[in-house]
Amino acid sequence: MSKPKVLLAEDDITMVSLLKTLLKMEGFDVVALHADADVPEAVRAEKPDILLMDVHLMHQSGLDILDSVRGAKDICDLSVVMSSGSNVKEECMRHGANGFLLKPYMPDDLIAILRHAIKSA
Repeated sequence: MSKPKVLLAEDDITMVSLLKTLLKMEGFDVVALHADADVPEAVRAEKPDILLMDVHLMHQSGLDILDSVRGAKDICDLSVVMSSGSNVKEECMRHGANGFLLKPYMPDDLIAILRHAIKSA
């Protein structure tokens, strides 16, 4: 069986490095995007099993991107887990997120929510 692929949209380079290391150790393939990347286009190109995305990206709103993903027929079924240092879980869930992590979070919580969201897809 192939490794589940995580597409990572996060603008903190330290966090990207830590997440890539952790997720690879846990058996995931990881593709990290540039902070200003066109996330829906990257989803189409990479065909990930799940998108892990910060709510507040450098020049973009994760919620706006989530709305774009949910509104696009070809990628609307993608599992999306949002994360933020602010407790905006309810807002993320209203926009269609499959899960939410409040930063800072424990690695075990991240792995559990990713695996659950992938299984539920």
